[in-house]
Amino acid sequence: MAFLKYSLIRLALFAPLFALFVYLQLGWLLAVLCAGMMAFAISFIFFQKQRDAAAASLQRQFSGKGKPLRSAGEVEDADVEDRLVDANPDIAVHTDTRPKDS
Repeated sequence: MAFLKYSLIRLALFAPLFALFVYLQLGWLLAVLCAGMMAFAISFIFFQKQRDAAAASLQRQFSGKGKPLRSAGEVEDADVEDRLVDANPDIAVHTDTRPKDS
């Protein structure tokens, strides 16, 4: 959620700056570059807490300590499959290959 908030703050900074630079007839490419740099600078200086929270949430998610992205039903299905495989060690499960198209 922190990443989404920080992204929305950056977008809310970028959009009016971009509109301003287009209105000043800087050209599309220069307007994008200027608005992007100014939005970055403003968010870097004034929104440090939000940036740190967003970075922490990303780090938590990608380190494996975050909430799983699966629904409760998917987690339950995976647990049932794991128990089935543990109960039948002679069964080989190949999850790395995709079925071949005929």
